[in-house]
Amino acid sequence: MTIELFAFDTPNGRKISVALEEMGLPYTVQVVDIGAGQQFDPAFIRISPNNKIPAIVDPQGPDGQPISVFESGAILLYLAEKTGLFLPPAGRARVEVLEWLMFQMGGFGPIPGQVHHFVALGSEADRRYGLERFTAETRRLYGVMERRLQGRSYFAGELSIADFAILGWVWRHPRHQVDLADFPQVQRWYQALMARPAVQRGFAVPLRAGA
Repeated sequence: MTIELFAFDTPNGRKISVALEEMGLPYTVQVVDIGAGQQFDPAFIRISPNNKIPAIVDPQGPDGQPISVFESGAILLYLAEKTGLFLPPAGRARVEVLEWLMFQMGGFGPIPGQVHHFVALGSEADRRYGLERFTAETRRLYGVMERRLQGRSYFAGELSIADFAILGWVWRHPRHQVDLADFPQVQRWYQALMARPAVQRGFAVPLRAGA
């Protein structure tokens, strides 16, 4: 049965469209225009209590009944466990995937997101401190990823949901003012993932109103 994806054209939304394509799951898209405040619609809040995208509704949940899932990390874990793909079932390999998924959820997302916020401010005085602080931390996180990818194709052994999670944010590197040429291992990884047909389909899914 077809999963319904509620999303917008953001890094967190793209994580899920990419994962759904890579997993070969049928899905439809309901665009939630966060610029127009649609995330505050009571019907959407019933699916996503934190009034944020993305969220999914799977009519064929674990007990055969419909289930809704919000928060992108939880959705990735749910889909991986549903399909048995991109998440090792146990052991060290699973721990590595979870580590790098949480790295993205806890750091490489919230921090560059702050760069997105401060770079858009009109006041130079308001922008300066925030940009200096969060740009420096964003580059530090890129450095962590650069070291991790030295001699590795992916963040945790085989291709996993951790890669999909991180990809959504590296995709926005121009917006958080990072030149990937400064991080050649990250650039190599990014280009390899973006060349995958399923990833390209995931990024091509229209996630804006009227698209």
